[in-house]
Amino acid sequence: MNIKQQFDLHGKIAIITGSSKGIGKAIAKGLAENGAHVVISSRDQDACEAVANEFKNEGLKATGIACHIGKEDQRKALVDKTIEQLGGIDILVNNAAINPVFGPIEEADESVFDKIMDVNVKAPWMLSNLVLPSMRKRKGGSIINIASVEALTPGMGLGLYSTSKAAMLMLTKNQAKEWGQHGVRANVLCPGLIKTKFSQALWSNEKILQKVERALPSGRMGMPEEMEGIVCLLASDAGTYMTGGVYTADGGYMIAG
Repeated sequence: MNIKQQFDLHGKIAIITGSSKGIGKAIAKGLAENGAHVVISSRDQDACEAVANEFKNEGLKATGIACHIGKEDQRKALVDKTIEQLGGIDILVNNAAINPVFGPIEEADESVFDKIMDVNVKAPWMLSNLVLPSMRKRKGGSIINIASVEALTPGMGLGLYSTSKAAMLMLTKNQAKEWGQHGVRANVLCPGLIKTKFSQALWSNEKILQKVERALPSGRMGMPEEMEGIVCLLASDAGTYMTGGVYTADGGYMIAG
């Protein structure tokens, strides 16, 4: 199998949570352009269908299925509908996350902690558990968890978010260790500062942005499309020997002084 064939995802079914915009949408498009049938999922069905239709108009395979990943019944419905409509699941990208607070950890309310952990840690864990039977049946699969460089080094004002993403790293490693026997791989991607609505509070502040960009070897923030390549690698046969890994795409943030 040559390298182009190794990246080919034709016949693969991929669920990407939080994929109606930002990094999730970019990842979904990259997977679709490589041949996968992608399931666009976010809280709003109209938003999901709009992206799915946009992709289909470009000749790509896409289906929109809404899901609030923090709700158990909706997680189950997402998996059940995908299997019912498309036959199974080969790839799961746990991208959806929240960060409702910015400030000192001692000032955060307990309910905020619970909400962050529920959506950023519990939901990906349970959604992965739900797709496992289909992946086992199909003799393999790839789970790609989207964390953050904040999981690797503490930043200011993002303590609870960082904690949730650090938990995602160990969840991924345990998935890889326990599920390798089923042909299921699990890896985690840690993006740096990417220009999305999610991170707008950072990049829209000119002083913060200039400080970050001066420190980065790349000299700039990243774009959502720059996350596509590594996810396509981890999802495809080109990455079959990659599991339990933690990968950064951060413009050099982790080596910046």
